[in-house]
Amino acid sequence: MIAILTGTYQTVDPHFGRQPAAVELDLGCGKGLLSLELARRYPDRLILGSDVMLGRLRRIERKRDRRGLENLVLLRADNLDLASYLLPHDCIDRVHLLCPDPWPKNRHRAKRLVTTEFIGRVTRLLKPGGVLHMSTDHLPYFDDWQRILAVYPALRPDPAAIADIADIQTEFEMQWRRQGKDVPHLAYRYEPAAPAR
Repeated sequence: MIAILTGTYQTVDPHFGRQPAAVELDLGCGKGLLSLELARRYPDRLILGSDVMLGRLRRIERKRDRRGLENLVLLRADNLDLASYLLPHDCIDRVHLLCPDPWPKNRHRAKRLVTTEFIGRVTRLLKPGGVLHMSTDHLPYFDDWQRILAVYPALRPDPAAIADIADIQTEFEMQWRRQGKDVPHLAYRYEPAAPAR
C-alpha cells in the first residue's frame, strides 16, 4: 500500500501496528535503496519513504513486499508539503535528504528544495535529539547548506549520528562516485533550547 498524502495529516501508525523504537523519514526516496536497507537493518523502526513519483513508489513497494519489510511505509507527497503540514510536530527521529536536485543554474535557484524556510519546516518534524542527514554531489549547494544550517543554533553538527549507515549509498551517490565526484554527507542533531520558565 502507498499512502497518498494530499490534504491534512493522516497517521501512519495503523500501518505499523505497534509503537516503533524510532521513526525515520527518507525524503525524496528515489529508487528506495536507503529506505529498503533501513527497513531491513532496523525491523523495530518505522521507515517512511516519500516521493512524488508514483511509479518509483510502486517499484519500491514490490521490492518491499517481496522482502517482507512490513516496517516500510511509502508516502506519495511533495517534500515541502510533507515537512510543512502533512506530518505532526516532533514525530521523526531521523530525516534523510540525499542528493536532492541541486538546480545548479542561477536562474533555477528558486527551485532548490533546501532553503532556510525548508530547514525550519524540517526541524518542526524532528523530535528533540533527532537528526537531519543530508548529502549532495554539488559542492556549491553543499556550501549553501552550511550557511543555511548556521541560521539554526538548535541544529548542531553530529557526524557520528549517521555512522551506522555510512556504508549505504543511493543510486545517485553511486553514479557520482563512479564519475570521481565527492558526495559529502552532513548530520545535524536537533537540540532545541529548553522553554523559559
